[in-house]
Amino acid sequence: MFVIITYDVGEKRVSKVCKKLRAYLRWTQNSVFEGEITKGNLMKCLNEIQKITNPEEDSVYLYQVENPYHIQKKILGQEKGFDELFL
Repeated sequence: MFVIITYDVGEKRVSKVCKKLRAYLRWTQNSVFEGEITKGNLMKCLNEIQKITNPEEDSVYLYQVENPYHIQKKILGQEKGFDELFL
């Protein structure tokens, strides 16, 4: 399945959440990750993130797209991605 995960977490936890998500998905913009993932890996990823985040202070949003052909992505401006950090 295709997923988009966004997050707004405390400053001390940002790098930990980012590192976990990079292990499973592609970074597209600050606090936004997307990509194909199995249901098993998604559950594993979310469990790991729950161990890091504080539910009273942090927010993590998950958008699941069962069929990625039903979603269109349009980028206005410059496309950002993990690869650009090394160019």
